[in-house]
Amino acid sequence: MAHEDKLISELEELKSSFSKTVENIEKDIKRKDKIMQRSDERQQKEYDQLQEKLEEVKALNKEIEDNQREAVFQMGVIGETRSKETANHVIRVAEYSYILAKAYGLDEEESDILREASPLHDIGKVGIPDAVLNKPGHFNDEEREIMNAHAKMGYEMFINLSGAIYQAAARVSYEHHEKYDGSGYPRGLKGEDIHIYGRITAIADVFDALGSDRVYKKAWEDERIFTLFKEEKGKHFDPKLIDLFFENLDDFKRIRDTFKDTYEKAGN
Repeated sequence: MAHEDKLISELEELKSSFSKTVENIEKDIKRKDKIMQRSDERQQKEYDQLQEKLEEVKALNKEIEDNQREAVFQMGVIGETRSKETANHVIRVAEYSYILAKAYGLDEEESDILREASPLHDIGKVGIPDAVLNKPGHFNDEEREIMNAHAKMGYEMFINLSGAIYQAAARVSYEHHEKYDGSGYPRGLKGEDIHIYGRITAIADVFDALGSDRVYKKAWEDERIFTLFKEEKGKHFDPKLIDLFFENLDDFKRIRDTFKDTYEKAGN
């Protein structure tokens, strides 16, 4: 019996020791769980704070982009009003460019960048003397050289500025007077060596210019414009873009009717 009692006593001690060990382990687990919970809460708080900061940055970026777009548009208006154009001219060119960009297959982001940049196609005209810029008649060779310089002037205004819109504006300014057959200016680029932004803006600008009164001419009738575009397919203009122009002609007319010049509304 004494031996059995001793075994029982030792067993009880072992059970007690085991119970305490288990209890300590459970306490450690609970303590670690609390530590982990506090860590998770801290990480969640830090994550939430980071998200708030990101939202603030996004809002700031949007404000900067909106301000940039407004500045770009106003610069385009200034450039055109110097040659006695209306603000609606740059709006129409922007919307025509967007239509052609989408039809050509550019994605939404690129198409929108071109829409924002194309109003600056003639911004270099701010550096052209009024006597040349608003001359009601044909230019002599010297005047033509001065006038043609506006393409490079526009390019130089934007090429060193950061931002997709400004870089696109530099490209548009420099290349919208290039011609598909290589006979344009200022560099005589040919075919697809002319950036798609320049090829698109060329059609948008010429369509609007021909259909509007200018100091040197009256607006052309539609059929005369369409005949010229067909004749200049593959010469002045990218042939694929001319096809897309005619395929989307109703949209072009809708934009033209929506953004008519005020003097047209007044009957002047």
